[in-house]
This record gives sequence, C-alpha cells and structure tokens, in this order.
Amino acid sequence: MRKRRIAILGSTGSIGRQALDVIAQHPDMFEVELLTANNSSELLIEQAVRFNANSVVIRNEDKYEEVSKALEPHYIKVFAGMQSICDLVAGDNIDIVLTAMVGFSGLESTVAAIRAGKTIALANKETLVAAGEIVMGLAEKHNAVILPVDSEHSAIFQCLQGSHGAEIEKIHLTASGGPFREWTREDIARASAAMALKHPKWTMGSKITIDSATMMNKGLEIIEAKWLFGVDASKINVVVHPQSIIHSMVEFADGAVIAQLGHPDMREPIQYALAYPERLSLSNRKIDFAELASLSFYAPDMEKFPAIGIAFDALEKGGNMPCIMNAANEAAVAAYLQDRIGFYDITGVVCECMAGVDFVGKPDLDAIFRTNEEAYAKASEIIGKISSVR
Repeated sequence: MRKRRIAILGSTGSIGRQALDVIAQHPDMFEVELLTANNSSELLIEQAVRFNANSVVIRNEDKYEEVSKALEPHYIKVFAGMQSICDLVAGDNIDIVLTAMVGFSGLESTVAAIRAGKTIALANKETLVAAGEIVMGLAEKHNAVILPVDSEHSAIFQCLQGSHGAEIEKIHLTASGGPFREWTREDIARASAAMALKHPKWTMGSKITIDSATMMNKGLEIIEAKWLFGVDASKINVVVHPQSIIHSMVEFADGAVIAQLGHPDMREPIQYALAYPERLSLSNRKIDFAELASLSFYAPDMEKFPAIGIAFDALEKGGNMPCIMNAANEAAVAAYLQDRIGFYDITGVVCECMAGVDFVGKPDLDAIFRTNEEAYAKASEIIGKISSVR
C-alpha cells in the first residue's frame, strides 16, 4: 500500500506537533511532504530534518535565509510566504492537507487545497466560521473531502459512522467549561490572561485556550458543526461536561444517543482523520471505566459565558456576520493576552463590531476577506479606546 503523503500547515503549533507524533508512530503509513510555520524557524528546521520533508514554507519572509541555509545540506526545498503555501498544497505529491494554522489565516490555504481536490483534515475551525457556505460549496464542486480534526466534530463524525444515514435529531457539543466554570462572574471579570491560560483538561495554543475560557471556542464550534453536518442551529446543543471524556454526542429521532469517549488527547482525532476509515494504534492513555466513577453534565451559564449566545445570534443572522464575530474575537483575544483589555471586554468588543461593521447577506470570498479586515480594524479601534482608560 502506498504511503499517504501529508502536508501540515502550521506544523510547529500544538496540533502540528501532535500530528507529527502520530506520523512518527506509523512511518509505514505516512510520509511528510510539506511543513509550514509562521515564525518558529528553529522548530521548523528540526521537524523538516527529522521527517525528511520534501518542502517547507516559512511564512515570515525575513526568516527565509535562516531556514534555507540550515536545510540546504539536507536537500529540502525552502519557500516563503502565503502564496508559496497555496501553490504547494495543490501539488500532485500531496494526498492529505492538515490545516492547523491559527485563526482566519488558515482560510486562504485551505481554499487552495480544496480547489485542488485534496482531502482536508480540518483543524482550523475559523475557516468554516468565516466562510462556511462558500467553503462547503467549493468542496462539493471540486470533490474535496473535509474530515474534522476538532475533538468535538471528530466525535460527531465518528458517531455518525454507524447511523446508516439516519437524520440527526440533535447534536450535543460537550464543553469542559474552562478554568472559570465555578468562578463567580465578579471574579471572572478580574481574571488575568495568565489565569485564563490554565485550562483544566486540555493543553492547547494560547488563542484557543482563551477561547475556551470565554466559551467562544464552543460558539465557533456551533457554527462549524452547522456547516460540517448540514444541520439547523436549532439542532445544536451545548452541554458542559467537566471530565472531558465524552467528546460529543448525536441524538436520533428514536431518542437513542451515540457518544464518542476518550481521554483528552488530540492525537486520537488527528489519527482518525489522517488514517480514515482505518483506526491506528496510539501510545495514549486508555479509559478505565471503574476509575472514572462518574460523569457529570450541566447547562452552560449564559450570563457568565455570553459567547455561546453571541455565536447563535451570528449564525441566525448569517451572511458575513460570523466572519465579523470571528475577526473581532481574534483581535480582542490578542489584546487580552497583552493585558490591554479585561476578560469581559472580549465579548464586548465582539458585540460592538457585530453591530457596527457593514452586514453583507450573500458574501463571496473577496467580501469575506474585506469583512475580516474591516472587522479587525473596527475591533482594534474599540480596543484602543478601552486600553487608554484602563
């Protein structure tokens, strides 16, 4: 059997590193063709040499010479910039593109891979949040398969494998509740970024960890689920499950609920997407049900965590509104990580942008890119005013 040839966009991030661990455990099944990074040149060089990548791209063109010089003795081709990524993912030497870039920046390269008819292992939820209808339409047009890597959406996808096409009654997205689940609203309001980065269950990048603390991450997942599984927003439910053992559930018309379980480990959904429809062995912790003792579930507190309601509002409005929400959130999270704004200012900035940026009911891809720029600029303006009085 020919090895599956993998491109990892964002190989130096959390998902990218774990994907390479999966590949290292199964060298007979996978080979690395392309690795990309934004700024982490040293780690990119190390990964490229270890996995004998065919090509690498460093997005920061200022670091091209450093990477090129280091990899020249290894005969690894080196490129720079986003356009290089878009060109290379379309190559005949790539079978699967794992999109693990952070935020809106993943959209352009994901679209390029879809237009080339590649199988997409999608770890960049913002792609479908910002341009879900467009992206899914392109995937259908170009016969590109999109396999979810987010643990929740992978769980739903796995649950549906045994449904034989039965209509979904409801999707139950589980959430850990983040580090502030048991805090009062007053204490959460005073929480620093350092506190928010202490996730109780998952080890992730800083942006997604803050999104988990605000529960905007779950809001993004609501929108992503709508496009991945073709369900109405009324069929998507969020339930807080602090143990993070059940990664999501699907309910059917007869009341039966199928759930996917596992310890919090992103390597499991990564391997499922890369190896689909096979399942591979992993050096991960397995569940001991006697040890679990109990699993608990709660409705999310929408007053303490308004991001979920904001996401449902954006989804109901449609058009470019989810893109506005996503861009404003990216800007606000970056500002919060720099201690320029407070915790609840994040959702405040998002709401103000959703009310203040021009709405487009039927955006094309160019309109989505313009919306992202406009919303980010608007958010930056609002953040500047907040930070000036802090």
